[in-house]
Amino acid sequence: MTFLIADDSPRMRASFKKTIERKVPDNHKVFEASEGGEAVKLYEEVRPDWVLMDIKMEPMDGLEASRIILRTHPEARIIILTNYDDAGYRKAAGEVGVRQYVLKEQINQIASIVLGSQT
Repeated sequence: MTFLIADDSPRMRASFKKTIERKVPDNHKVFEASEGGEAVKLYEEVRPDWVLMDIKMEPMDGLEASRIILRTHPEARIIILTNYDDAGYRKAAGEVGVRQYVLKEQINQIASIVLGSQT
């Protein structure tokens, strides 16, 4: 299974990567992007199974990056992973078409989302 983690914090990317390594069994690769534009480019190159996308990044935020990816790849599985428990952001993420909206403090939910989708 291949993951793309897009977050502007190197510390958060490392934490998410460690969680994936602990919770998702065997044979996975993790790619990292520090902002939305980089995430779009990496998505095109590696076509990951899952994208974990932060919302607030500069210069391109996660919602815009998700919109671009999903416009050309509607099958893309994107999870917004954010600190913002905000109704407006949730609504915008739903309108973009992301699969899930998960708070960073609930990162352990990622394994059940990812592994649950395989059945």
